[in-house]
Amino acid sequence: MFISQYYTYPYRQRPGIYPNQQDQALINDIAKAVNGEYQAVVCYEQLALKAPTPAEKARIQEIRQDEVRHFQMFSQIYMRLTGRQPSVHVQACPRTYKEGLDAFVRDELETVDFYLDIADKATDPLIKEAFRRAALDEQNHAGWFQYYLSKAK
Repeated sequence: MFISQYYTYPYRQRPGIYPNQQDQALINDIAKAVNGEYQAVVCYEQLALKAPTPAEKARIQEIRQDEVRHFQMFSQIYMRLTGRQPSVHVQACPRTYKEGLDAFVRDELETVDFYLDIADKATDPLIKEAFRRAALDEQNHAGWFQYYLSKAK
């Protein structure tokens, strides 16, 4: 699996090393993060196709690439903690450009808090850093989506 230059996870973790309830909650949160990133990858591709200008399309594709990196990193973390591939499920994406922007602003902002919570729960410094960095990316994405939403109104 591809690992970005910004996200490296250099050591192997033995599966099952997190047996307690607190750590199982962390694993469940990471699984939720994997699913959310996969959903974003799928929906942002559709959103980019609906963008009214080439500049907006390019920026949304750039945001999508961030989500691909997050998905890959979180999947790798999940596999190292559990020894299993994460499962992903795709829900319907918003139908219109404006609906998508509105939904994704809210989602990105909620994700910032969620990722910071995961970073706080994690004891592994590499997991902490991966989720803190992803939270910063999500904040940036929310700003771009908010900007495009204000232009679309």
